[in-house]
Amino acid sequence: MTGNLPSTSENAIELRGLVKRYGTVTAVDGLDLAMRRGECFGLLGPNGAGKTTTVEILEGLNDPTAGEVTVLGRHWATDEAWLRGRLGISLQETHLQERLSVIESLRLFRSFYDHGQDVEALVKLVSLEDKRDTWYSKLSGGQKQRLAVACALVGDPELLFLDEPTTGLDPQSRRQLWDIVLGLRAEGRSVLLTTHYMDEAERLCDRVGVVDKGKLIALGTPKELIATLGGEQVIEFVTDRPLDEAPLAALPGVRAARHVADGWALTVNEVHVSIPALLQHLGRLGAPLHRLSTHHATLEDVFVSLTGRQLRE
Repeated sequence: MTGNLPSTSENAIELRGLVKRYGTVTAVDGLDLAMRRGECFGLLGPNGAGKTTTVEILEGLNDPTAGEVTVLGRHWATDEAWLRGRLGISLQETHLQERLSVIESLRLFRSFYDHGQDVEALVKLVSLEDKRDTWYSKLSGGQKQRLAVACALVGDPELLFLDEPTTGLDPQSRRQLWDIVLGLRAEGRSVLLTTHYMDEAERLCDRVGVVDKGKLIALGTPKELIATLGGEQVIEFVTDRPLDEAPLAALPGVRAARHVADGWALTVNEVHVSIPALLQHLGRLGAPLHRLSTHHATLEDVFVSLTGRQLRE
C-alpha cells in the first residue's frame, strides 16, 4: 500500500520504500508510512509481519537495507546523539536492577539526560507512590510495566515508543496503563504503540496501520478501517457441513461472508434480518448449527478480512 505522504514538517516519523533483508528473507518490503506529530499511532500485525523489525529501525537498533527513514525530521546516520535525547522507549519486556527501588531506578535513568522530568512527578503519574521505596524485584508485573513507562518518560521525550506495553497483564493493570497512554495523548505527545490487542488499539490510537508480510495493507482511524467491512455487526457460526461462500454472501442483509477457523463469519447491517435467513438456509441444506454468536465489527475482523488469519497467529 503506497501513496503520497504528508510533508516532513507534519510528521514525527516517515518511512519511504523501507526494505530490510536477512539473507534471502525479506522482513520489510518497500514500506511507506507517515506518523503525524502529536498522534498516538498503532502499528499492528501478526508475528513475522515485519512490525518488530520496522520499530527496531525507527528506534535506531537496526539498520535498513534500503529506503529512507526520518525520525523527528532527522536521520540516524547523522543525528544519533540528538535523537537519543528526544526518544523514549518502553520494550515489551524490561528488566531493571532487582535491588533498586522505584525512585532509585527513575533517578538513574534521569541521570542519562541533560534535561528531563521530575522523578517524583513521574512516580505519581504512574500511580506508584505507595511503591516509591520498594525494590524492583518486589513489584508486580503491572507495576513493573508502569515503572518501565516512567523510565521511558524521564527524558521528557518528543516521541515515545511503547512495544506491547500490556502483554501478559491482568485487566486492572491494562486499564491503568491505558489511562497513562490516554494522558500522554491528551498532552499532545507523539506515541507509537505496537499491540496484539485490538480493543487496545481502538481505545488508544488516533490512527492504525496494519502490516503483513512486510507491507502496509491498511491505514486509517479505527472507525474508518472498521467501516471498510461494509457492516456494523458480525455473525459467527459453526456447522459440520461444507458450505459455499456465494449463497451465504447473498443472504438478506449480508455484506460479506468469509471462512474463519472452523466456521464462518458474516458481516451484516441488520442482525435481526440476517440470522433468520441464515437459519432457514442451513435448514434447507440439512446443516446442523453447533454454535452461533454475534458481535460489533472490530479491528480484528478487519485484519481477518484482509489477511484470512487471526492477528495473533
